[in-house]
Amino acid sequence: MTSPSLDLNGSPAVEDDPGSSGPDARGYTSDEALAKLREEHGRALFGFLLGLTYGDRQRAEDLLQETMIRAWRHPEALETDHESMRPWLYTVARRLAIDARRARLSRPTEVGDMAMQTIPVQVEDPIEPSIEALDVRKALKELSNEHRQVLIQVYFRGSSVQEASETLGIPVGTVKSRTYYALRALKSCLAEYATLG
Repeated sequence: MTSPSLDLNGSPAVEDDPGSSGPDARGYTSDEALAKLREEHGRALFGFLLGLTYGDRQRAEDLLQETMIRAWRHPEALETDHESMRPWLYTVARRLAIDARRARLSRPTEVGDMAMQTIPVQVEDPIEPSIEALDVRKALKELSNEHRQVLIQVYFRGSSVQEASETLGIPVGTVKSRTYYALRALKSCLAEYATLG
């Protein structure tokens, strides 16, 4: 007397009826029926999926495999009065292709290793802003006191032209003209620092 074979869960394994074209004892399409389905419709379905995936063979193969899995999981679809299963298979494949495309579009584009290698790495030097601040301070010291006071009020303290006028005790027009000439002088001073560095 032989003991029954066990499946992965430790339950008695269910033997398929080799002559059956319907569901096996587990409720799935039998291997023979699935092989026949693949033989009859596989090439045409693959060609259809190639068109839906714009010639991407890998995606078409994946979708064909998923379509066959759906046929395996739904034996009731094979037990219809229709002459061919092709319309059902095409509908399942088309819906899978649409779902796959939507999933792909909903996530960011994947970047390959080569693209990552061509992106220049920009390491920001933490010392650079400090050096620039020192350069600006040195350039400010070279300006006349009137120009320096206007720039400090307008740019460093964030005062409006009217507020700077009131703080410095000079007319608004004078604040504007001193700001203009102070910026020109500062620019020329900073240009000298740039050529020295």
